[in-house]
Amino acid sequence: MKNFDDKASELMKGGYDLHIHTLPSVFPRSLDCFQLVKEASQAGMKGVVLKSHYESTVARAILVNQYGHAEAKAYGAVALNWPVGGLNVYAVENALRFGAKIIWMPTRDAANSLTFGNMSGDFFDRPGITILDQKGHLKNCVYEIMDVVKRYDATLASGHLSPEESVILCKEGRRRGVRMVLTHPEFSRTIVSAEIQEELAKEGVFIEKVWLNVVQKSVSIEQMVSTIRRIGSSSAFITTDRGQKGSPHPTIEMHRFVCALLEQGLKDSEIRDLIHNVPEVILGLE
Repeated sequence: MKNFDDKASELMKGGYDLHIHTLPSVFPRSLDCFQLVKEASQAGMKGVVLKSHYESTVARAILVNQYGHAEAKAYGAVALNWPVGGLNVYAVENALRFGAKIIWMPTRDAANSLTFGNMSGDFFDRPGITILDQKGHLKNCVYEIMDVVKRYDATLASGHLSPEESVILCKEGRRRGVRMVLTHPEFSRTIVSAEIQEELAKEGVFIEKVWLNVVQKSVSIEQMVSTIRRIGSSSAFITTDRGQKGSPHPTIEMHRFVCALLEQGLKDSEIRDLIHNVPEVILGLE
């Protein structure tokens, strides 16, 4: 089998990983933010997004960028779970004014996610959060969140919502001119068909492709690459969703991801879309 290590390392230079979990966290993690930006810098990457399920990571990113002495930049975000008030437009505006780049809809606390049971490390009982009212329409607060995200030129991601909710959210977000992301549609709790991914991509939604989903065998690399080709590399981006305690560090996993994509025959230009060009658009850097 051809060795793609050197080419993968070259393609990672200047790239981004927009979905990484780090310490400090109430959940077990393998590295802290300072370690992350140091390792990302050693790999020649330009930036990483810090994801926490239960608090904004914006202040953390600011401190890491100021005191981490690293070339790679950390970007903050917030997920709209119960500890920040759920679908709380004030938490959204505060995070965005502070510099957040991505707003995730509920993840661990989404009603859809909780129908599968608690995720590893969950430590309180709670009602699930849905973005739909009893008639199946988007709640007013979701429209408010969309408008704030658009005003700050940020990105709104679907989190762990159900496929039905995610499609409604993404389509309405695009109709209102919001930059939208469909979060890991190959994750076992949030599976969205390739047909619907293609439909959303045609409407301008960016589709996330996650290495952890391949590792956990909820999708094969062959299936993932087939879908990337179907929707087009300019509509997709790759992330690791790594940082769990006991797992390989994110930059190692990103290298493995790029090697796997090369083995499947993706072109250098397509991989640059996935790790360079589309992430820059999502972060508002283009």
